[in-house]
Amino acid sequence: MNPAGSAKDRPALFMLREALRRGEITTDSVVIESSSGNLAISLAQLCCYLGLRFICVVDPRTTEQHKQIIRAFHGEIDLVTEPDRETGEFLPARLRRVGELLRQIPNSYWTNQYGNPDNYRAHAETTMTEIGEQLGPIDYLFCGVSSCGTIRGCMEYIRSRQWSTRIIAVDAEGSIIFGGVKGPRKFPGLGSGITPALHRSDVADLVMYVSDRECVQGCRDLVRQEAILAGASSGGVIAAIRRLSGSIPEDAVCAAILPDRGERYLNTIYNDEWVRQELGFDPSSF
Repeated sequence: MNPAGSAKDRPALFMLREALRRGEITTDSVVIESSSGNLAISLAQLCCYLGLRFICVVDPRTTEQHKQIIRAFHGEIDLVTEPDRETGEFLPARLRRVGELLRQIPNSYWTNQYGNPDNYRAHAETTMTEIGEQLGPIDYLFCGVSSCGTIRGCMEYIRSRQWSTRIIAVDAEGSIIFGGVKGPRKFPGLGSGITPALHRSDVADLVMYVSDRECVQGCRDLVRQEAILAGASSGGVIAAIRRLSGSIPEDAVCAAILPDRGERYLNTIYNDEWVRQELGFDPSSF
């Protein structure tokens, strides 16, 4: 049910459970992670339940709603305000801060969503397994990418069953995961300023880049046409489906993963004034 509100609940639970099983986390551990928001909320909820201290390293793109929810679960926020000097990206700066905290805090443990294989195993054993059980072999899978945990896990499941599924990776314009040209991105959770360790060259059959504007339009179309209030990356996934729709056979079975709900984006995606000021267009034109 994704009780903390996003698909990140699955890897958060899987990474913590496996670390506990291996003895890497004990009752005295301090869990640390770098996150743009959703994984931090999932870890904060689970650590609160387990009685563990949790520290999340975030950057200015993390929404106020995300930070408020993290704090409500007794998670601690460590805000990185300056991007990495060499790359201009926040993620390397966040990872550097994680390293500092690991050295400073006794019994600290980094879940490391960017390189921990338990991240993608969670989606192989839950997300894609559930899709497969309900739909059988699918023809197309549309999946947003960031840490590459979701798409890697789904790919591992699909390839192990030798399905002919065409996997579409939906990436943000300005992301370098698949070798794209680095550029600014307004929304957390889609794209990355590094190529994550979980990435593989064969993780997708096609990569589609979506703009911030397309994310906004996709989200608002979801509300207008389906009454689904979803987050920014979900809008990007919808935009990719729309763009590819002309080449998809009418009888094809397509699955699209919408990672989180839209309540966390009421001050951005669903705020007309914010869209005008930050993105430079009038959302009423859709």
